Amino acid sequence: MKLAIASGKGGTGKTTVAVSLALSLAAAAPLFLDCDVEEPNAALFLRPTMTARREVGVLIPVVDTARCTLCGRCAEVCQYHAITVIGKQVLVFPELCHGCGSCTRQCPVDAIREELNVMGTLEKGRAGSVEFCQGTLNVGEAMAVPVIRQLKQWAIPPDAADRPVILDAPPGASCPVVETLRDADAVLLVTEPTPFGLHDLRVAVQVARDELDLPVAVVVNRDGVGDAGVDAYCAAEELPILLRIPLDRVIAEGIANGDPLVAIRPEYQPRLVTLWEEIQTLAP
Repeated sequence: MKLAIASGKGGTGKTTVAVSLALSLAAAAPLFLDCDVEEPNAALFLRPTMTARREVGVLIPVVDTARCTLCGRCAEVCQYHAITVIGKQVLVFPELCHGCGSCTRQCPVDAIREELNVMGTLEKGRAGSVEFCQGTLNVGEAMAVPVIRQLKQWAIPPDAADRPVILDAPPGASCPVVETLRDADAVLLVTEPTPFGLHDLRVAVQVARDELDLPVAVVVNRDGVGDAGVDAYCAAEELPILLRIPLDRVIAEGIANGDPLVAIRPEYQPRLVTLWEEIQTLAP
């Protein structure tokens, strides 16, 4: 089963929950993917030993000006406007290119070839019984989606249905989140009981359940602060709240020191196992 753990906003404790869930399921040899490629930090808690690394990116067009006839066909077929013909020049904008290859295939005189534009790196390793993979987007790159997509293709084996696969998604509800959630079996949304938390939970539910048609459950972190808005919303939307984590100074200090929740409060280990069992009943 592939479970994506997401949040409508940053700082809700999404990675805290994801890491401790993986550790709680260690007996099942889970696969953990840190898909927050713009700011991956799960490794700070799992402390994996990396064993493999590769560069990733998209194939961008390179035009052979000696063969190019300036017909403009490449610009016509590029839906991302990453290539254009102006006067007697063909201009390529790598930051807009999605690597679809349409311009290369459509060039009538084979004047376009493709070169890899490196956008980031992928890494594999282990943290005890947890298989760990992460992607890291290079500083200055604008598109995280290609790195996330290639991380999933590289890391998730065909037999993934036989083991827990935990996808730690980026915060928010933009394209990188959608790419992480795509093909997941269920989504666990981590929120906090505040007006901001409720607002962003609504947005995340709209993306995960209403747009992607995925079953959704909720974890309430820092329970006991704020108001009852999140509880009322979850009840009205029939969203199960599978776990509550209180605002606890000891937990906060431990997380700041890089300790997983289940190391700080071991009593959460069986609760997270129960959460995993319950969320499996929600998946089709």
